Amino acid sequence: MSTQDLLALLPVLILAGASVIAMLLVAIRRNHRLMHAFTVAAFLIALLSLFRQPVAMPYFVAPLFVVDKFAEFNTGLILAAGLSVLLLSFNYFEQREERKEEYYILLLLATVGGIVLLVSRNFVSLFLGLETMSISLYGLIAYLRARERSDEAGIKYLLLAALSSAFLLFGMALVYAESGTMDFVGIGQYLKSISSAPVTVVAGFGLMLIGVGFKLGIVPFHMWAPDIYEGAPLPVAAYIATVSKGSMLVLLMRFYRDVNGYEYTILWWVLAIIAMASMFAGNWLALMQRNVKRLLAYSSISHMGYILIAFLAGSEAGQEAVIFYLVAYVITSIGAFGVLALLSDELNDVEMLEDFSGLFWRQPWLAAIFTAMLLSLAGIPLTAGFIGKFYVVAAGVNAGLWLLLALLVVNSVIGLFYYIRLVAVMFAPQEGTFARKRLPFFGLFALSALMALLLWLGIYPSVLIAMIRDMILTMG
Repeated sequence: MSTQDLLALLPVLILAGASVIAMLLVAIRRNHRLMHAFTVAAFLIALLSLFRQPVAMPYFVAPLFVVDKFAEFNTGLILAAGLSVLLLSFNYFEQREERKEEYYILLLLATVGGIVLLVSRNFVSLFLGLETMSISLYGLIAYLRARERSDEAGIKYLLLAALSSAFLLFGMALVYAESGTMDFVGIGQYLKSISSAPVTVVAGFGLMLIGVGFKLGIVPFHMWAPDIYEGAPLPVAAYIATVSKGSMLVLLMRFYRDVNGYEYTILWWVLAIIAMASMFAGNWLALMQRNVKRLLAYSSISHMGYILIAFLAGSEAGQEAVIFYLVAYVITSIGAFGVLALLSDELNDVEMLEDFSGLFWRQPWLAAIFTAMLLSLAGIPLTAGFIGKFYVVAAGVNAGLWLLLALLVVNSVIGLFYYIRLVAVMFAPQEGTFARKRLPFFGLFALSALMALLLWLGIYPSVLIAMIRDMILTMG
C-alpha cells in the first residue's frame, strides 16, 4: 500500500492499532480510568486524522475501499457518536462491573467495523466490516454478566445476527454468480448492459435486504430491537441505535446508488411497503409501552421508516434529507439513552415510566435535556428533529410521494402522544424535598453538548446543510 492509501484509511488504522494496544494494557495492568482515557484519546486522534485525508477525492484503495467526502463526513459522525457514548460509559460501568476494561476494546473494534462499512465498495469489505462490528456487539450487549437480561439479549442478538448474515452472504453469492463481480460499480455496469435484471439477481437483492433490514431494525426484521435495547447496557443500546444503524444506512445509500437501484420498480415498492409498515408498527407498539427503553426501541423503528421515505425520493435532495435526519437522530438517540444512563444507579437501570415521575423537581437540568431530545424525536420546531422531518417532507413532495407523506404526518401525530406523555410525567408536581443525585462531569458535559448541538441545528441548520450538499455532489 502507498502512503496515500494509508492516509486514506488512517481512522481505521488508528482505531485498529488502539485496540491492540488496549489489549496489551489490560494484560499488563487493569486500570479502568487509564483504559477510558486511552480510548477517548484514540477516538480524538482518529477524528483529527480526518483532516489528513488525500487531497484528490474520491480516492480509491482498490479493490475494496473508496474514500470521498461522503465517507469522510459519515466517518466523522460515527466517531463523534462513539466518543459521546464513551463519555457516558465510564461512570455507568464503574459502578456495575468488576472487569470493565475489555468493554473499551470491543467498542474500538465495533467502530472499526462501522467505518469499514462506510468506505466499502465491494462485497468482501462489506462483509468484513459487518462481521467485525457484529461480533464486537455480541460481547458488548452481554457485557453485564451478572444481569440475566444482558445474557439473554446477547444470545438473541447472536442467533438473529448470525441468521441475517447468512441471508446476506447467500444474497451476495447469487449476485456474484450472475454478474461475475463483487464490486458495487461493476455490478451496476453489468445490470446496465442487460435489458432486465435476472431472477437470480433479484433474489440476491431480496436476501441481502434481509441482512440489511436486520441491522436497520425495520419491519419485519425488527423483532430483536426491544429485547436488545432493554437487556443491553444503556451506553451499548445508544451505540446500537446510532453507530450500528447509521453505518449500515450509509452503506445502503452507496450500494443502491452504485447499482442504479432506483431503476428497479420492484425494489422501490418493497422498500416503500417496509417504510409504511415500520412507521405504523413502531409508533403503535410504542404507544403501549411503559418501559422507556422499549419505547425508544419502537420509536427507532418508526424513525427508520421516516428515513426510508427520503431514501426513496431518490434525488439529491432526498439523499441530503437522509443524512441530515441521520445526524439529528444520532444526536437525539444518544442524548435520550445518556439521560437514562446518568439517572441509573449501581443496582438497576432507570427505565419504567414511573421512574421519571417528577424528574424536573429532582434533576431539572437532566429533565430539560431529556425534554429537548424527546421534542426533537417528535419533530417540534427549534430542534434538529424538526428540520430533519421538514427536509424529508420537502424531498417527498419533490418526488411526488404523497401516500408516504400522508402516512408520515399521521404517524408523527401518533408519536407526538407518547413523547408528550413522557414529558408530562417528568414535569408532574411532587410534594416534599428531594436529595439530588451527584452527576458525573463527563457524562453531563456530553449531554449538554448534545443539547446545544440539537438546538443549534434546529435554529441555524444552514452550515450543516451546505456541508451535506457539497458532500453528496462529490460522492464517488
